[in-house]
Amino acid sequence: MARHIGRRKFLATLRGAAAAWPLAARGQQPAMALVGLLSGNQLDDRWLSAVGQGLKEVGYIEGRNAAIKYRSAGGRFDRLRALAAELVADPVAVIVTLTPAAALAAKAATTVIPIVFTTGADPVNLGLVSSLNHPSGNVTGISFLIDTLESKRMELVRDLLPSATVVGFLVNPMNPASQSETRDAQVAAGALGLKLLVFNAKNEGKIDAAFASFVQQRVNTVVVGADGFFANRRDQLVGLAARHAIPAIYFLRELAIAGSLMSYGTDITDALRLAASMPVGFLRGRSPPTYR
Repeated sequence: MARHIGRRKFLATLRGAAAAWPLAARGQQPAMALVGLLSGNQLDDRWLSAVGQGLKEVGYIEGRNAAIKYRSAGGRFDRLRALAAELVADPVAVIVTLTPAAALAAKAATTVIPIVFTTGADPVNLGLVSSLNHPSGNVTGISFLIDTLESKRMELVRDLLPSATVVGFLVNPMNPASQSETRDAQVAAGALGLKLLVFNAKNEGKIDAAFASFVQQRVNTVVVGADGFFANRRDQLVGLAARHAIPAIYFLRELAIAGSLMSYGTDITDALRLAASMPVGFLRGRSPPTYR
């Protein structure tokens, strides 16, 4: 039976981690506000719905007084700079990003257009902002710090499978936070006396190859790293784990709902909804503040 642990606890963390700009005072809205939406991975319908809900909560409805320009690299992160440049050239009033790589590409593309990110990584370590309290420049957003929870996921491996000795760890090397996440997982596994086998997977074929390797090396369980690409491939991941009878722990509740053993993290749709509600001041013509 699928389990999801920690949603309420980490929803509070999500809300506390928002580095928010002040909202603008009431003013006249433009006839049509243009929002750029940039993602390194495929655009998930549930996530897009959350973005639409966030905009609606602050008075912007797509097709009525807001237009959204969707840009997705579809996992080909080398395309992100060009896609970000398209949004800047249009120009959009604000850019909302759904992945760390997309946020970095948007930041490299403009120092003028406000950027609102959502990321499970530490935005300070990524170089997106100078601090959580004072983001600085034209970049702010929501960090739910989901990829910093690998140590807790390793503890859950020990609690749920006390006889486990070998853990497979699946990570997307294209994610800018992959190295720090892998390092945290290695440290946590070592402290618990677990052997960690790391396998990089940046496409569907690599996921298949990873599970074949895990079976060959007789891993006791698999921990899947926090990455939007893996969320997009949840049916493949859950299917492979079931086929090979390998219990797996994930980072999003969507994967637990899809049939995995469990997840530990927050609900990304809450983060996206909050992020989409943040740019209201800039859609109404307000400039981002400058922090010193």
